[in-house]
Amino acid sequence: MPEQRRGRSIAMTDAELDTFLRDRPVCRVATIGPGGAPHTSALWFVWDGEALWLYSITRSQRWTDISRDPRVSVIVDDGGADFRALCGVELRGTVELIGEAPRTGEPVAELTEPERLFAEKYSGGGELRYDERHAWLRLRQETRVSWDFSKMRTG
Repeated sequence: MPEQRRGRSIAMTDAELDTFLRDRPVCRVATIGPGGAPHTSALWFVWDGEALWLYSITRSQRWTDISRDPRVSVIVDDGGADFRALCGVELRGTVELIGEAPRTGEPVAELTEPERLFAEKYSGGGELRYDERHAWLRLRQETRVSWDFSKMRTG
């Protein structure tokens, strides 16, 4: 993956990025809609240290868009009214379906860790319940840009 060229001074380190992505609850996924119009939606996700995993409803506009064109942009950010508290990451790449769609719980080795992480993050460590409405998408990131405005120099 190419190194971030602009804003290197405010970029997150790999360790900061890993912690940030593991801790944040919601991402925004931008897909390419009909006629090229963007479509953005909020979604729960997990980060396993290498890939971002999206647990998407299979009967959604997001899923329809991805079925046509798997390219996405995902933003995970944080901050508020204080400019120096703004931080985040944008991951761009393509998503691929892992496992069955919709997910029924068939054993899939690649999903063991994402499903464990998802249950831990959103169910307090309980088991992931398969509702036969969702399926797993793994983001293969091609570019990554991060920012942490608290690293900006003053004066």
